[in-house]
Amino acid sequence: MMAGHTLISSTEAWQDLKAHVKDIKKTHLRDLLSDAERSKSMIVEYDDLILDYSRQRATLGTLNKLSKLAETARLKEKIDNMYNGEHINKTENRSVLHVALRAPRDAVIKSDGKNVVPDVWGVLDKISDFSEKVRSGSWRGATGKALKDVIAIGIGGSYLGPLFVHTALQTDPEGVEAARDRQLRFLANVDPIDVAKSIKGLNPETTLVVVVSKTFTTAETMLNARTLREWISSALGSEAVAKHMVAVSTNLTLVENFGIDPNNAFAFWDWVGGRYSVCSAVGVLPLSLQYGFPIVEKFLKGAWSIDQHFHSAPFESNLPVFRGKAANRFSHALQLNQQVLLGLLSVWNVSFFGYPARVSMESNGKGVSIDGEPLPFDAGEIDFGEPGTNGQHSFYQLIHQGRVIPCDFIGVVKSQQPVYLKGEVVANHDELMSNFFAQPDALAYGKTPEELKKENVPEFLIPHKTFTGNRPSVSLLLPALNAYTVGQLLALYEHRVAVQGFIWGINSFDQWGVELGKLLASQVRKQLHASRAKGGPVRGFNFSTTTLLTKYLEATSDHQGEITETKLPQL
Repeated sequence: MMAGHTLISSTEAWQDLKAHVKDIKKTHLRDLLSDAERSKSMIVEYDDLILDYSRQRATLGTLNKLSKLAETARLKEKIDNMYNGEHINKTENRSVLHVALRAPRDAVIKSDGKNVVPDVWGVLDKISDFSEKVRSGSWRGATGKALKDVIAIGIGGSYLGPLFVHTALQTDPEGVEAARDRQLRFLANVDPIDVAKSIKGLNPETTLVVVVSKTFTTAETMLNARTLREWISSALGSEAVAKHMVAVSTNLTLVENFGIDPNNAFAFWDWVGGRYSVCSAVGVLPLSLQYGFPIVEKFLKGAWSIDQHFHSAPFESNLPVFRGKAANRFSHALQLNQQVLLGLLSVWNVSFFGYPARVSMESNGKGVSIDGEPLPFDAGEIDFGEPGTNGQHSFYQLIHQGRVIPCDFIGVVKSQQPVYLKGEVVANHDELMSNFFAQPDALAYGKTPEELKKENVPEFLIPHKTFTGNRPSVSLLLPALNAYTVGQLLALYEHRVAVQGFIWGINSFDQWGVELGKLLASQVRKQLHASRAKGGPVRGFNFSTTTLLTKYLEATSDHQGEITETKLPQL
């Protein structure tokens, strides 16, 4: 077993796997895929999800070595510690219990000896009640009009998580019906253009703003909140703020000082990391306002289904464990990450790659172990992607004939909005799924010079049309795209990230890497204020930053002096 301060890369299991790579590199996926028994053992099903990782460069012997690596890393123990509320986020001394956010009422999940599930359901019941009042029209705006439009202000997980779910539900038939005549928009970026887009075409009289900030001090979020507060109060008066703005926060004093009734503040807890918070009031409140709580509850149940599976299923049939172990093994043992690992999320039917990419990169983009030891390997991955065939006409050239990029392909059996055209060979969804099934094989098999010669391809074109193949991918097939399966998908990727971090021996639940840039930005903010208000020169920065700041100030000299009047976007 691995001692507490031993890096995983120093263990016998890691070194054994690394030595095994020499044998793997002698194989090709063309040969591996010809072994039906091997492929059969690499297809896992759970709750109507099908995960196929047979196109990974691995043998059955590799799986045994991966299991040994997981055992050495004490993976099961670490998963149990998370579910038991242990303070596995050591640098912040916190439990990591986003699984409690979707637990059923009768579940018992403890943090510091207290069952947190009743608190979770206290907030969920409050959201259910409030959202129904707004949707039914019993809660109205300051002028008596129904609140049909919602703007959710938040950044990071407070934005990308809810947006991911909203993107999926806004074309789901059940979601379409529930959201009829309603709008949900998100405001994250502090760029005034984003403010303009968020309020374009909206009437303050029918708009409800949800401000999401645990401390109610997040710089970008609070500036955007103050901007929309001014948008509301300039049209309806300052007293209207209490009817048109609510909060997701734990700082009730600042909420009240802002002008929001603290009774309309919805709590979440320190054991919920921002990027894991979509199942808290952060996501549940705006989504319930748009779709109704019963639909959002289905989303929570889907996530809980995977939570139970992750905690209880044997590793040989555990979807998140397979995903996490495969990512570790193929990025490090095959050293793909040292060529710049780009974990592709090619999402068929819904563009949600922004959310899992953020969860992955902010969680596992670390340079030291959980004990503070420098890592002798690169942790984390770079995630990007596109929905459907969009990627085929942008970056697929790179993944087929450029560097080797492990890919995830996510497909949906039944389309949310099927289209059939008389006379067409296949339905539109069949056309989409034809590519879903073809691309992984194209990456795996490639095309050899010999095959091209048989097709009478001119000699000078053969090097250009040769595909080396042997490029790994994973295929995930969902039965449909609805609230429940979106919850499953979210939890699957959350737990995949946790497995990676547990095996690497890093803390996947803090994010100190985001702090330095924010600190320096505060210094720049002070300089901009001083230069505009008093006309003083730029001081305290290096030559490059001083030069750019000076030129920026010179080019915007019409903004000199204190800000004495309000100007809102006109779009």
